[in-house]
Amino acid sequence: MVTFNLNGKQVTAPAELNLMDYLRDELQLTSLKNGCGEGVCGACMVLVDGKPTRACVQKIARLEGKTVLTIEGLPQKEQDIYAWAFAEAGAVQCGFCIPGMVISAKGLLDQNLNPTPSEVKKALRNNLCRCTGYVKIEKAVMLAAQALRGEISPGERGEAKVGGVLERVDARAKTLGQAEYVDDLFVENMLYAAVLRTKYPRAKIKGIDISKAKEHPQVEAVLLAEDIPGERIEGYLQKDWPTLVAVGEETRYVGDALALVAAKTKKAAREALDLIEVDYEELPPITNPYEALKEDAPKLHPKGNILAKTHVKRGNPEEAIANSKYVVTKTYKTPFVEHAFLEPESALAIPDEDGGVTIYVGTQSVYHDMHSIANILGLPEEKVRVIAKYIGGGFGGKEDLSVQHHAALLAMATKKPVKLTLSRKESLLVHPKRHAMDIEMTTGCDENGHITVMVAKIVADTGAYASLGGPVLERACTHAAGPYRVPNVELTGTGVYTNNPPAGAFRGFGVAQSAFACEGNLDILAEMVGISPWEIRYRNALRPGDIMPNGQIADESTAIDETLLAVKEEYESHKNAGIACAIKNAGLGVGVPDIGRAKLIIKDGKIQLQTAASCIGQGLATTMTQIICETVGIDESKVEVAHPNTIIAPDSGSTTASRQTLFTGEAVRQAALQLAEQLKEKSLEELEGAEFNGEFEGVTDPLNSPKEHPVNHVAYSYATHVVILDEDGIVKKVVAAHDVGRAINPKNVEGQIEGGIAMGLGYALKEEFPLVNSVPKAKFGTLGLLRSTDMPEVETKIIGKNPSSLAYGAKGIGEIATIPTAPAVASAYYRFDGQRRFSLPLEDTAYRPKKK
Repeated sequence: MVTFNLNGKQVTAPAELNLMDYLRDELQLTSLKNGCGEGVCGACMVLVDGKPTRACVQKIARLEGKTVLTIEGLPQKEQDIYAWAFAEAGAVQCGFCIPGMVISAKGLLDQNLNPTPSEVKKALRNNLCRCTGYVKIEKAVMLAAQALRGEISPGERGEAKVGGVLERVDARAKTLGQAEYVDDLFVENMLYAAVLRTKYPRAKIKGIDISKAKEHPQVEAVLLAEDIPGERIEGYLQKDWPTLVAVGEETRYVGDALALVAAKTKKAAREALDLIEVDYEELPPITNPYEALKEDAPKLHPKGNILAKTHVKRGNPEEAIANSKYVVTKTYKTPFVEHAFLEPESALAIPDEDGGVTIYVGTQSVYHDMHSIANILGLPEEKVRVIAKYIGGGFGGKEDLSVQHHAALLAMATKKPVKLTLSRKESLLVHPKRHAMDIEMTTGCDENGHITVMVAKIVADTGAYASLGGPVLERACTHAAGPYRVPNVELTGTGVYTNNPPAGAFRGFGVAQSAFACEGNLDILAEMVGISPWEIRYRNALRPGDIMPNGQIADESTAIDETLLAVKEEYESHKNAGIACAIKNAGLGVGVPDIGRAKLIIKDGKIQLQTAASCIGQGLATTMTQIICETVGIDESKVEVAHPNTIIAPDSGSTTASRQTLFTGEAVRQAALQLAEQLKEKSLEELEGAEFNGEFEGVTDPLNSPKEHPVNHVAYSYATHVVILDEDGIVKKVVAAHDVGRAINPKNVEGQIEGGIAMGLGYALKEEFPLVNSVPKAKFGTLGLLRSTDMPEVETKIIGKNPSSLAYGAKGIGEIATIPTAPAVASAYYRFDGQRRFSLPLEDTAYRPKKK
């Protein structure tokens, strides 16, 4: 046994235990988070004798006589200062990494209360953040230092009005580690789950022997495909993904599940997996779309190896190519990319007395989960209740089922609560990635640089299962011509099944890939014409009233030209500056039903917002609070936002397609307008128990509608990014101008842009997800994720020009923030060294030197 000081008290613990497991599982000190378990992310940071230390790789045996401090042990004054500083700076998004950041900040400030910005960056370099881009976290540390020096005092909160800079309503709880994520939950008699996955990406399962696992004294259930009471095959849009692969079937990727175990401890559950014997017939995997498209390729799915095709044609592209003064055709390649949200997937399923089940999970759509899990369990939907806790990032990677259905099956089988949390290694194997795409693009223009034609042929590797591969392919095609006037287009896309990990939704939703190609060709055309890359974009930028490449009329909110003007001086004053533009839809669009819903309930003299819209870090609760306060004319202290759930909250669709601020925001506004009318005659106390429901449906036309000018999407956002390199080829600054309509909360918008840029820089310069024969080889520490010391200066310029009253004129920001960055980096490197680069991540740079 080892004795050490923990938060001011002497404790004794077994030497062999891991410090993180001891603190979280035994003492339930959950401010530190399990982000990777590999000593990479810093979410589990604690102070050991004043030094920031990753608890996940620290053995208790090393702590004899030492002092360990977690956020729970900070003096109240320091807790208040850090909570204020991180909220004031806008440093908190999903919040999962923030307690670890606070510990690293304290480690610095305890030694140096007047640090330089460079010293702050270095102090945070062992902490990963996927949401913020570090900019506002670094600012928060500097603010905390000022407060600890006594130079400033925590001030009043910002204004809870549309356009105000209200601090995040959940910032304090997240900063101090008090916000509950699913893996922070512990209930009586809870079992732990583990999942046996296939050894091979493609193999026939000839037999599974679970007899030894069932004999393990701490194992309470082992389930196979035959034990599933309802529908075994599910999927987000197409039912092609087995909950468990059955004996006699083929596996399709290394994340496929074969058996489920529930045991009294995590250790026992893992031991039971090793006792399960599987008889495999290993088969050669299909590792790329071109193999899959061969006539003699084995069919990975009953309908074949093509998931989806997209084709859009307007005008006469063949004639336009022949008549164009300049034409360029290039092929661009983009890789699979891991979402790398900091919170691994976790679910807690609790059986209910009525024969149903309640599932706590971090998900982008509680209602989608409910529908699918009810089908799998064979239960009526009203007996499946899904509640989202705080969600530690998503970026599209938490739309598909991952753990929630497996936990539910085990809970129903054992009649006990079951928690299933993926290790980081499992998470990398299981959830869908950004699509790898090959894009052949032809772009033509006249002698003045006016674009005449664009033809794109896109092949997307959608991996083993559909996920959202069809819509991603569609969006890659329909946005391939960028935010420009292009009278003649032909867009052809093919999504192909392989034995690689599934590909699905990821911030940018296919547009990050096709924008890389579109913008690259524009740079080449500009050189051929003899004008600057800025000029060719400005000459072709959509203006209100122009016809978009899909035939839709650009509305009055269109401001891509204004984003270009906003960055012009910065671009032209640096010789190593690159530029790129982007367009991104808000809402599902293309004729798909798309409804935002909200309910306001007057309870205990307050307004409780109930909506099933998930916040994955974008600050939805805060922006919705501002919309309510603006509409009703009430103080934020009178507003509470409930967690998304399927019990009371109405279905407001998935958090995807940059839709929630517009769709749920307008639904909230409609409900608040009704409440405001009632408050003209009654007080909140007199309205106790009253409910006000709001709904907004975005009506759109399908792709290839016969209409001359269809409305494919209710709104579009626009952006221009400028990336500036220093003399050594290092990114020193990014200038980002964004047309977001009206910014409900400008500080939130800035944070989204900064985080999107960080992700875009990673996509351009470092990130990759290597596969060998369809087997992922990356670890969390080798993905190429940017750290604080990699992040350049970021300057944001918010353009707001939207006369629409919908959600007070808000459009979207979440996805477009990432899209223009990678092509702007490629553009900058061409000006730096004269080399065109056509694949990501970019080769032969300071970040990825040429291999000798």
